[in-house]
Amino acid sequence: MAEPAWQELLRLRLSERNARESAYSPIIEQYRRLAQQTKLLKERNASLLRAVASVKQNPSSSTVFVPGTSEDNPVRQAYISSLESQISSLRDELATVYKTQGQNAQRLLAMNETLREKEELARIETESLRKAREDVFNLKRKVDQHAELMVEKDRTAQILHDEISTLQLELGQVEERNQNLTRDNAKLLQRWLDAKQTEVNRMNEANDFYEDMRTRFRDNSEAASNAGDSDAQSTSGNGNANGEEAGAGTKDGTRSQQEKGVNLTPNG
Repeated sequence: MAEPAWQELLRLRLSERNARESAYSPIIEQYRRLAQQTKLLKERNASLLRAVASVKQNPSSSTVFVPGTSEDNPVRQAYISSLESQISSLRDELATVYKTQGQNAQRLLAMNETLREKEELARIETESLRKAREDVFNLKRKVDQHAELMVEKDRTAQILHDEISTLQLELGQVEERNQNLTRDNAKLLQRWLDAKQTEVNRMNEANDFYEDMRTRFRDNSEAASNAGDSDAQSTSGNGNANGEEAGAGTKDGTRSQQEKGVNLTPNG
């Protein structure tokens, strides 16, 4: 897993500080060794000076080392002390070197472990990057597919919009045609109603005329029958003959009135 950003930043800052502080470490180490060596030389010189001073105070003592003698030689003792101090210093330095070498070995192990962790982290990051690139490629392909689909949908929507506009235009024309037909039907219905009303009025007038003619015919028939009865009582046989002729004439007149009445029926 990737480290948090603040931890990575802190690690980088610490690394920069360590690098900055250890930039002069070799010079400081050399200066320390030089100072230590100078101290040892000063101590040896002081020992030699003390030995020379003791020799000057005791001239009878020999300054040449003779094997097998048990007498102490100050120069030899000073030289031996100087060598022993150098040996001690070198041992301390060797111990320091061993200690530093152990620390360096530990640091090397820690750095190897850190390197292994970083390599593992790099491998994980590389795998994550590969998967992310694959995801990006797949997403780009899906985006392209969606873009093509949207273009196709826009084209279909435009076609449907055009068809809707055409259908709305046709619907408007059909509605206008229906309105015209409705007005024409209303006019035709009104004309038919007017014509039927005219026929009804004519039939009513014919019926009225027919009733009037029947009434007149009935009145004329009654008047004619009354007149015939009066003539029959006041005249003779000639009168009867004349009455017959008159009756015949009346019959003719009656028949013509009936025929006229028949011609004046509502159906005629």
